Amino acid sequence: MKLLGGHLERLRACFAGLPDPRRGRNRRYAMADVAMAALSVFFMQSPSFLAHQRALAEGRTRSNAHTLFGLARIPCDNHIRQLLDGVPTAHFDDEFHAIAADLDAHGALASMRRLDGRLLVALDGTEFFRSRSIHCPHCATRKRSDGATEHFHQMLAATLVAPGHARTLPLPPEFVAPRDGAAKQDCEREAAKRWLQRHGTRCAPLRPVYLGDDLYACQPVCRAMLDSGGDFLLTAKPASHKTLCEHLDGIRPPTRRATAGAGARRRIHRYRWMTDLPIRDGDDALRVNWLEITSARPDGTVTHRGTFVTSLDVDRDNVAELADCARARWKIENETFNVLKQHGYHLKHNFGHGNDTLAGVLVVLNLLAFSLHSACELAETLWQSARRRLGTRRRLFEHLRTVTEYRLFPDWNNLLSLLATGGTAAQPP
Repeated sequence: MKLLGGHLERLRACFAGLPDPRRGRNRRYAMADVAMAALSVFFMQSPSFLAHQRALAEGRTRSNAHTLFGLARIPCDNHIRQLLDGVPTAHFDDEFHAIAADLDAHGALASMRRLDGRLLVALDGTEFFRSRSIHCPHCATRKRSDGATEHFHQMLAATLVAPGHARTLPLPPEFVAPRDGAAKQDCEREAAKRWLQRHGTRCAPLRPVYLGDDLYACQPVCRAMLDSGGDFLLTAKPASHKTLCEHLDGIRPPTRRATAGAGARRRIHRYRWMTDLPIRDGDDALRVNWLEITSARPDGTVTHRGTFVTSLDVDRDNVAELADCARARWKIENETFNVLKQHGYHLKHNFGHGNDTLAGVLVVLNLLAFSLHSACELAETLWQSARRRLGTRRRLFEHLRTVTEYRLFPDWNNLLSLLATGGTAAQPP
């Protein structure tokens, strides 16, 4: 468990550098313990701060909170919320990049590379909190049909994905929130441009191709993707790209036909493409390449149609792979947001809203836990063995929580060995 242990140590060092709001007052708990205690809740997929603290430490002078997460003292849930409220969410950004870089250096991302060694980064927005009564300065607002004001939090997520690959790897989020001095509310497009400005250079060594829905297929965002050192492959609906479609009128683009699947899953894919088209009207319009996929059953019933714009070259040899990669943007919905909200991470649950940044900080720590789990799925042999033996993600975490409640483990290697083999783990002296 070298990768997991190393990153937990790195995270503890990162947490030790958090700003401490107490300013000379009684410092019963170190900030590293406070943040690591919060991370441990999400890492163990506990639905409750209080239940998690009791499970790890009740009736013991030394617990798995000390041996597995390195806590010197275990803070209560109220201390965690009070001391993390006000911490900048950007303080944790480097840790996401460190996990991705470490995996890449060890070849663990090789199976996710497509398009001649590129990595696909899907961008999409999601909400993680809404309330009519609880709010903070970072909440966005909207009017509901009954006239009431609803407060909500939204973030732009960035995730490494790959078609045909079961794993996704989160990168740092960018929060959609009111901006000082701005006349309009923040939006996903502006958050995407900020994300690219802040993280594009860090991601450039991964040779990223950015994926996204039609919202991002506009010149300002596409230009930002190119300026950050990446390429783009974005959904482009005909209704919102009239100039591009006008240039296709009367033209017979090159086509390619391919058949995939068998029986009831048999599909006939028809591809079309065209190069060097303007993404919008005007002399300064960015030139893009266009491709389309139409999938149909053998009887001719169309099951899917998608159109995309890209900065990558398109030809007969790669048009099918490009379309496959473009459709992989759905993985950020199905295998990131859905997992975070429905399969153990409790993203929609209000672990604490606070008066400043607490809601965002807790979401970042939740994403960091998901990133560590993904890294273990990609590169940790014992974790992979435990997952194969136990089957589902849900069973793996049920066992993690159960055995740590009843037995003290000296380290992660000892714990995962037990889950991987089902045998008796050695006890610490």
